Amino acid sequence: MNNHPRNIRNIGIIAHVDAGKTTTSERILFHTGESHRMGEVHDGAAHMDFDPEERRRGITIHSAATTVRWRDVQINLIDTPGHIDFNIEVGRALRVLDGAVVVLDGVAGVEPQTETNWRLADRHGVPRIAFVNKLDRTGADFERVVASMRERLGVIAVPVHMPIGAEAGFVGVVDLLRMRALTWVRDDASQPPQNTAVPIEMLAAAQAARERLLEAVVEQDDAALEAWLRGEEPSLEQLQRCIRLGVQRRALVPVLAGSAFRNRGVETLLDAVVDWLPAPGEREGSVDANVDAPLAALAFKVVADEHGSMVFVRLYAGRLRRGDMVLNTGTGRMERAARLYEMHADKRVERDELVAGEIAAVVGFKDTLTGQTLSDPAHPVQLESIAVPEPVIHLALEPRTKADQQGLSRALHNMLREDPSLRLRQDEESGQTILSGMGELQLEVAVNKLRERYGVEVVVGRPQVAYRETIAAAAELSHVHKKQSGGPGQFAQLTLRIEPLERGAGVQFESRIVGGAIPREFVPAVEAGVRRAAEAGPMAGYPAVDFRAVLLDGGFHERDSSAMVFELAAAHALRSVFLKAKPQLLEPVMAVEVITPAEYLGDVIGDLHRRRGQVRGHALRVGATVIDALVPLKEMFGYIGTLRALSSGRAQYSMQFDGYQVAPQAVAERAAA
Repeated sequence: MNNHPRNIRNIGIIAHVDAGKTTTSERILFHTGESHRMGEVHDGAAHMDFDPEERRRGITIHSAATTVRWRDVQINLIDTPGHIDFNIEVGRALRVLDGAVVVLDGVAGVEPQTETNWRLADRHGVPRIAFVNKLDRTGADFERVVASMRERLGVIAVPVHMPIGAEAGFVGVVDLLRMRALTWVRDDASQPPQNTAVPIEMLAAAQAARERLLEAVVEQDDAALEAWLRGEEPSLEQLQRCIRLGVQRRALVPVLAGSAFRNRGVETLLDAVVDWLPAPGEREGSVDANVDAPLAALAFKVVADEHGSMVFVRLYAGRLRRGDMVLNTGTGRMERAARLYEMHADKRVERDELVAGEIAAVVGFKDTLTGQTLSDPAHPVQLESIAVPEPVIHLALEPRTKADQQGLSRALHNMLREDPSLRLRQDEESGQTILSGMGELQLEVAVNKLRERYGVEVVVGRPQVAYRETIAAAAELSHVHKKQSGGPGQFAQLTLRIEPLERGAGVQFESRIVGGAIPREFVPAVEAGVRRAAEAGPMAGYPAVDFRAVLLDGGFHERDSSAMVFELAAAHALRSVFLKAKPQLLEPVMAVEVITPAEYLGDVIGDLHRRRGQVRGHALRVGATVIDALVPLKEMFGYIGTLRALSSGRAQYSMQFDGYQVAPQAVAERAAA
């Protein structure tokens, strides 16, 4: 096995739900010889969707890793979820990948979750190629999808294929680099594509498309550009190099055509992964994947069960051998790599050693969590961690029996290790266990996992919205905390000013103390008191956000002042000054896309308005109308049932978190009640 970093590709398959990601991954497994039977999502037999919940629902919930080989290159592939509720899986996969294949539905084009995942990939600097899938479906239009990429994603999308045939008559592609036609005469992958001349009726259009391709890619290489300007025809090798450079610089996105379900275009997609996506250490801004350097690895996923934990890691430098002791620089503790595994979906192949550039799983790490760095104890390093989104929805859980009470704590501990976007807290008033997450589906799946995987029965409350509190004006308050009860006294005096910040700014703290009005060692205690009080705002007990607290002045007593007293004083001062600063309730608002037959358009828009929705526009799509709206999350509970009733079951929708907006007074009063 030649696992030198240059012979490795770490890639993800990302897309909107139902664009065909998992089917594409399944076909990659089949064509590379990793599986000998084509798993299908629709019949619950997909190799990559091996979790029972995934097979029952027909969607990807957990990112699944597998290893395949194509043209002597090892491809570590992660199939990610398309549903917004499981976006943490996409984010943490993109953090450790060197490239991605973005799958687009040939009918729908760029969809909301495509945009979300695209922005995530931008944030992590991940180079991409695009695969326009499902071109055999009624209404599929390759050119329209490419245009939607340019318009909605703002990228230089460069088609390297031209489809041969349309809809049910889609049989192949013109390879614009080689000016050859590739056609698939059977759907079952029993024969390789036929390599023939470009059909005469397509020749003029193909030559024009090739000119546009050359114009877009030769700019990536000075020598190729100069030769092209002199009228010389670039060689295939020059064109491949230009595209590879453009992809790695994220200057362009090559667009391929196909139908994964009918096995059309899978081989050319694999060739594109090998030819154009970067090897470890090649993409701009990445660390050189040196196998002889000290170990540096990032844990990006934890799978926990009753037998222990399996930690997925990406090695950025060095080697990891079975039995090695490594340092978790996040905890300062040593961990032992008892076993190393190359993953093939739910199957494992044991390895003796992993090298820089590889993605694999480790058994034996007891305290390692998502986003923590593992390094050589003699050369500790700290890699950038993984951002975790804030939850927008809560669910109250109560165990049915005393036995369930004992199992619930252990099960939730494991589930939170696996999915850091789930949060847990105890409600101080009711004593209930509150589980928080990114959406109804995520929490529904979590409750099913409690029952089916861990055998814990729970009583589930209604979903609750994760409101926030903020302020609309600045305010200032002086507060004295003074207590004398026979023993040591308590004294702290401070002047606190708060002022509003933009959405998403969180809580900021600043000290403007001069002249020792408050000793320097007590200032961190004031900040701690402010942040503790902000965890439960004074309006209705929701977290207070998007404000700056400024410590302006204060006073202290030589004997009666302490850090604890200043923390108490600051917490009280914040709660009091917050109520003077025009407090407001913020509610999560969702970007909603509804796809409905035109005859139901008026009813659907009317219903969205009743839900306090703001319709931003609507557009025609083949056989349907697409509505773009912003709707408060509170109003979207149970929406699928209403939508089905309004449209005789023919409409569908997707939504994702857009941001927080000020809630109307009536909503604020109900939330505070």
